[in-house]
Amino acid sequence: MAIFDRLWLYFDPVAFILVIAGSVLLALVRSSRSDIFRAFRALGPLLRANPVADAEAAMRAVRQIEHIAHAKTIYCTDRVRTTQRFLTTAAIRLADSADAEAFAHWAEEDLENRRRRHQGAIDFWNTVADAAPAMGMVGTIIGLVGMFAAMNDADRIGPAMALAMLTTLYGLLLANLIAAPIAQRLERLSADEATWQRRVLDQLETLAQTELEKRISPARQRLKATP
Repeated sequence: MAIFDRLWLYFDPVAFILVIAGSVLLALVRSSRSDIFRAFRALGPLLRANPVADAEAAMRAVRQIEHIAHAKTIYCTDRVRTTQRFLTTAAIRLADSADAEAFAHWAEEDLENRRRRHQGAIDFWNTVADAAPAMGMVGTIIGLVGMFAAMNDADRIGPAMALAMLTTLYGLLLANLIAAPIAQRLERLSADEATWQRRVLDQLETLAQTELEKRISPARQRLKATP
């Protein structure tokens, strides 16, 4: 019980609300509605995400796509279904693309859109991390002002000093133990995901070029044979 009593001394609802609410509010103002939604939704897969397993599953799906394209035609690759929406969409696009250039254009556009969406969520948590120490300093200044204003009242000096100290503590904890690690983890996951998605799209683009050449070559031969 003595330990919990000591821990309770480090909690001040006013300081807590000032730092947390102020930091999050600043991030909300700087972010778009979609970025805010993605920032909090990203907390779900934050710990359970496994980029290595995702990459391995993606390459298995690519081999299935290549097998279907070689055994049948590239237009049948949309029959491949995976648990990854990205791979399913890529297979459908591959089957629907008029040529390899069209697929490559979609691939670059999709990767860039994904990068922007991920960056929006990362920027939200980076903003919280940047704002938290500043909000802690604001609370510290408020507490110091209250302390100096109550120099003639000893009972009011203690709470004011506690506000000044605890807001700084909360700001540092929020920035360095919560918001910044979340942003860094999301940034690593985004980079890992972009790596295997780039590899997948490169292989599918090569497949599209190969299958397109197979269709064009007979037509060229007929044209050469025409007198």
